[in-house]
Amino acid sequence: MKTTIEIKSVLGSLLFSYECENNTIAKTVKNAIECYANLRYANLRDANLRYANLRGANLSGADLRDANLRYADLSDADLSDANLSDANLSYADLSDANLSYANLRGANLSGADLREGTVFLLSQCPSEGSFIGWKKCGIYIVKLLITGKRSSATTLKCRCSEVKTLEIQEKDGTICDINSVASDRDSDFVYKVGEISKVDDFDENKWNECSTGIHFFISREMAVKY
Repeated sequence: MKTTIEIKSVLGSLLFSYECENNTIAKTVKNAIECYANLRYANLRDANLRYANLRGANLSGADLRDANLRYADLSDADLSDANLSDANLSYADLSDANLSYANLRGANLSGADLREGTVFLLSQCPSEGSFIGWKKCGIYIVKLLITGKRSSATTLKCRCSEVKTLEIQEKDGTICDINSVASDRDSDFVYKVGEISKVDDFDENKWNECSTGIHFFISREMAVKY
């Protein structure tokens, strides 16, 4: 029996439809890719794409929450801005995939092929030693010495457990005549020049990008623009 399956966008518009015998969402997505269909922002939440060949697919901004992508071929795929939270990506091929700004919170990546070519998968900050980081607090830019545990997910934003405040600057780089400034998120968390600030409940899961920790950038320019 022939069945038609439609792929819609996260806003409800029709992106692609496919009819065949014993149709599945995996077959429909595969056919869409072969037909060069635009699957940006596709709603594939809870989709069973186990073993699916998604090589080179443009799934930028797609909703793939809770999707089963176990053993799927996602090599060279564009997954930038995709929501992959709680997705099963175990043993998936993510080599050379673009994961910039993808949400991987709670995703299962056990056994996945994560090579150096996978965009934004490697840490954006040094894994060892102290280094300089930058943070925006209100109208000020805080120069930090990163000394504790650190991590990053799929964006340029990093998190750490402990810092030493070196300077408080104006946006133009001028050193301020104040010696402390409060965090935008928690007014009780203060950065004071020459002193150590730390969090005791640092979340070591790198994919939980917005979780507990001191958020910072490697680039001062990024902190200014944030």
